[in-house]
Amino acid sequence: MSSITSFNESLVSHQTFVLIGIPGMQEKNSWVAFPLFVLYALTLLGNITILYAIKIDQSLHEPMYFFLCMLACSDLGLSISTMPTMLQVYWFDSGEITLDACISQMFFIHLFQWAESGILVAMAYDRFIAIRDPLRYTSLLPNSAIAKLGIAILSRAFCVCFPLPFLIKRLPFCRSNVLSHSYCLHPDTMNLACSGTKVNILYGLVIVMSTLGLDVVIILISYILILKTVLSIASHQERLKALNTCVSHICAILIFYVPMIGVSVVHRFGKHLSPIVHMLMANIYIAVPPLLNPVVYSVKTQQIRQRIYKMFSLKKTRG
Repeated sequence: MSSITSFNESLVSHQTFVLIGIPGMQEKNSWVAFPLFVLYALTLLGNITILYAIKIDQSLHEPMYFFLCMLACSDLGLSISTMPTMLQVYWFDSGEITLDACISQMFFIHLFQWAESGILVAMAYDRFIAIRDPLRYTSLLPNSAIAKLGIAILSRAFCVCFPLPFLIKRLPFCRSNVLSHSYCLHPDTMNLACSGTKVNILYGLVIVMSTLGLDVVIILISYILILKTVLSIASHQERLKALNTCVSHICAILIFYVPMIGVSVVHRFGKHLSPIVHMLMANIYIAVPPLLNPVVYSVKTQQIRQRIYKMFSLKKTRG
């Protein structure tokens, strides 16, 4: 009898999933809707402003700011990938999503996350070159090299994410179809499968170790070399000036990796915690980094701050 039941279950596979907002308090979703909409609006405004400021100011056409453009594009892509379902869940209280739409969203979320990790590595290399050899900085990182780096970063992210849709598509979903968040992620979707997911788990582990793990190691090595170079500078004032150019990048690293580690820890060791904690961590993990990156670079980078100030003061004058 049990074999017949399992056989029948294997023939049934959910083709839709249900995304959730505030666990157990769906009637309170509307409380989050407006703040979430404002957050997304500010995210789009901030990143588009960064891109526009760099585009119109020739003095900002340097490697550091080109990499910042890549970071802003990655943040925009991540926000646009998650915005529709998150607003749909919280604003319209409608969490249903088809399997194919869920897989597509999952692909793009992971694509932009892996790309952002690669961009942060490239920015660490950029800071090392700028501090070690400032006189030849622009010649060592010409536009052609930056373009090749950008293509390499995107290609790596695409290759890493390409198998995910196929790994998920092959799984039958005959248990619950309720996901843990208001967007689709590979681990969350995989956990609802009613067949073996060893291949998915192994692939996820290998990818995390060989990409995110490697990226973190490269960033750490870059900053060890940066500190070594800074300590060789005789002038104390010049040391502080050199280190100050890294502050924005260090903040971007923390903004990206700390929520990611936090979500992983909560998922692995925080099963006893309230579902609301999981919901908050998941939303912070996906929504806060794209919001804070343009704020950090606008506040901590004088050239960006001055350009944005000129843009808005010029509009006021014309008005």
